[in-house]
Amino acid sequence: MNYVKQNPKLFVMDNGTMRMDKNFMIAMHNPATIDNPNQPNEFVEFPVYTVLIDHPEGKILFDTACNPNSMGDDGRWSEATQKAFPINMPEECYLLHRLEELNVRPEDIKYVVASHLHLDHAGCLEYFTNATIIVQEDEFNGTLQTYAKNVKEGAYIWSDIDMWIKNNLQWRVIKRGEDHVKLADGIEILNFGGGHAWGMLGLHINMPDTGGIILASDAIYTAESYGPPIKPPGIIYDSVGYNATVERIRRLATETNSDVWFGHDPVQFKSFRKSTEGYYE
Repeated sequence: MNYVKQNPKLFVMDNGTMRMDKNFMIAMHNPATIDNPNQPNEFVEFPVYTVLIDHPEGKILFDTACNPNSMGDDGRWSEATQKAFPINMPEECYLLHRLEELNVRPEDIKYVVASHLHLDHAGCLEYFTNATIIVQEDEFNGTLQTYAKNVKEGAYIWSDIDMWIKNNLQWRVIKRGEDHVKLADGIEILNFGGGHAWGMLGLHINMPDTGGIILASDAIYTAESYGPPIKPPGIIYDSVGYNATVERIRRLATETNSDVWFGHDPVQFKSFRKSTEGYYE
């Protein structure tokens, strides 16, 4: 009997939008001068999205967006966080709803790759109790410290972490020196190390028809961040590491003829085929 080899399918899921001061995205993007001592700030809106790879070796989810219970009086995010990073996430944009549209249940996911553990990337990890949750070592350690120290402000949400612990998630930690970790045929985990956060992960995917894709997440927010010249974000842990990572992604993209998918670029996101329209092969 001849079996037809099943090709992976890649789905881009729209999980709403977030707004914030552009200085968080592009540091010092509009500095004051003697001629213009009161340069205005700008509040920008950008997409939040996740990627599902339906692979013959198992379903892989890259990032998990914001938790549906983030905003409002009883929301998980503090009032200050809600005001600084408000989200617009109608019910159809909830991650579980997007998966349901594809007839995928949380328990069907084999791996969840967490690019990092910020509020707009790790908000729904708690639902994936069957999966192996893959995270970078320094990111995991730093995040658990914020929990232990009872830090309630900032990009790491105490209530989200609390649910990861209570739901007994199964973690796989990518150590500092590990890189190009094979996850499945044609899929490698990239260890970007410190930069925007304590420890960032990306994916390098080779699709049979589409070709190479590098999921950079917030290692590169937007095309403007990518440059050249590189424009680092205002939310940054290691600026030297950040710049080295961007140049490394640029090299890898050139060497492997891969497209770079940025973390939050509104223009690029508009060009993506969304999961409601189809998929990439």
